Amino acid sequence: MSSTADLAKHFLEAVDQAAIASSAWRGKGDKNAADDAAVEAMRKTFDAVPFDGRVAIGEGERDEAPMLFIGEELGSAVGVEGVPRIDIAVDPLECTNNCAYDQPNSIAVLAAAPRGTLLHAPDCYMNKIAAGPRLAGHISLEGTVAYNLEQTAHALDKPISEVNVVALDRERHTDLFKEIRTSGAQLELLGDGDVSGAIWAAKDDGPFDLLMGIGAAPEGVISAAAIRGLGGVFEGRLVFRSPEEEARAGEMIDDDLTRLWKAHDLCRSEDAIFAASGVCDGYLPAAEIGEDYTITHSELIDVQAKTVEQFSTRRPL
Repeated sequence: MSSTADLAKHFLEAVDQAAIASSAWRGKGDKNAADDAAVEAMRKTFDAVPFDGRVAIGEGERDEAPMLFIGEELGSAVGVEGVPRIDIAVDPLECTNNCAYDQPNSIAVLAAAPRGTLLHAPDCYMNKIAAGPRLAGHISLEGTVAYNLEQTAHALDKPISEVNVVALDRERHTDLFKEIRTSGAQLELLGDGDVSGAIWAAKDDGPFDLLMGIGAAPEGVISAAAIRGLGGVFEGRLVFRSPEEEARAGEMIDDDLTRLWKAHDLCRSEDAIFAASGVCDGYLPAAEIGEDYTITHSELIDVQAKTVEQFSTRRPL
């Protein structure tokens, strides 16, 4: 049977088309229109893919999202015997606000893996830590902030004052920021986009050593797939804002809701793909829209092959 990697070109096309469509709304102040355009373009691309696909993480429940809703079937071969049965975790436009105001790190992004191997993550928060291969075995959410910073400095053989941490700029992180700054480490704040932050932290040539803090759980699953391919570290623990949210998560996840999830728990197959395409400059360059052409800048991470490929693709309009 074909593998997820055999469909890689289709997944790249899906994120590229979403990036092109949403880029038409870049800087126009309408995040909903930008997101709708990305969703429609990505869904249209999936319609032609020869696989039996399903949305594991998407735009929401069926009554909330007309397309790419959780559980939606994808592909031109649904129910056909012998074709790949694939689950997709998708964010057609991560950082909708950033696209609306042309700020950094808006991307179209997805992770794909065999049916049932991506955590069916609820729409709640997740406390996360992410880093590159050199920190494997050295850091964990089980440790304190100070411990993780000390371990990072030791493993990377540099003073804590040169350790670079990235986190989302959120009021809920007040104590985290205080601990990082008290330690003497460097702190970079992102307005949105912790998928970009996690991948940056997981790359040896990236600008950050660690991602820390609370972001969205679905994006944690997407990040975990990418970081499996990079050989880095990713851990997450679900965070609930209400008893109703926790109860909803209990319906979706047949497991201990307080458990520590590692990258291989969130993406349980090596046969997985991560694909992203830039909408605004940042982790990836922005899509370019000319009078009669488009240029997309995308990245593909093959988890099994442990390869990272970047593409710049010019298309006529």
